Amino acid sequence: MSALTFTLKTQPNQRVDMSPLVCHVLEKLDATEIAAIKLHCGKSKMRVDELFTISGYDPKHILIRNSFNKLDYIGKDLDGGIIHVEGDAGAYCGMGMKTGAIKVFGNAGIYAGCEMKKGQLEIDGNTGDFLGGALAGNKMGMKGGLILVKGNAGDRVGDHLRRGTILIEGSAGDYCGSRMIAGTIAVMGFTGKFLGHSMRRGTLLLWNAPKLSASFNDCGSHTLAFLPMLFNSFKELNSPFANPQNAFNRVQRYAGDMAEIGRGEVLVKI
Repeated sequence: MSALTFTLKTQPNQRVDMSPLVCHVLEKLDATEIAAIKLHCGKSKMRVDELFTISGYDPKHILIRNSFNKLDYIGKDLDGGIIHVEGDAGAYCGMGMKTGAIKVFGNAGIYAGCEMKKGQLEIDGNTGDFLGGALAGNKMGMKGGLILVKGNAGDRVGDHLRRGTILIEGSAGDYCGSRMIAGTIAVMGFTGKFLGHSMRRGTLLLWNAPKLSASFNDCGSHTLAFLPMLFNSFKELNSPFANPQNAFNRVQRYAGDMAEIGRGEVLVKI
């Protein structure tokens, strides 16, 4: 069965709320009902068939074509199924995802994967600030699942991260891992200022030496037996993280943030 495909006709001037177009909602509707769904577009509402040409039949596999960076909330609260995005995604892509998978064949905006619970979000390009973070005013960010970014990420990656794994093949901006409660963030590229600011627990795994604040203690070099198991869990990914040549178990370990309870760790490849 071919994927349920939404091909954008023209790019609207206003931002579009795509949250109604998720698998677990659309599988309960027929083609006429799907076409009649109204999406918020700026201050107005537009029918799905006004914005998109609709084709295909399988609501468990949604394909969004000609996507661009004003299509917000793609895959919000997704609970099963697969969404493929050909082009860029707007803000809040994969927000609150429960299960399922989202693949973006381009860039994503701010708050991608924020507060997601399970599932997998893969972004081929770059992404904005607060990847896997918490919404403003909330105290818990990503609670589970996996995010893979093949490009670079903005500031505040994993802000208030509670559980789950964030893998970044490129670089991350300032405050990466800020206010982490638990979970794992791995960055193959470089990291910005204030790494792990106010982190309580969790692991930051780095391929390049960071600039750490004075509230992190150098614990010396270690050979950690859990790292080969961690890398083995990435073996099914289409990513350099799955390449055994990029795996290691010898690290320089830093503990912090000592301004908090100090049970977090920064592990840097030696």
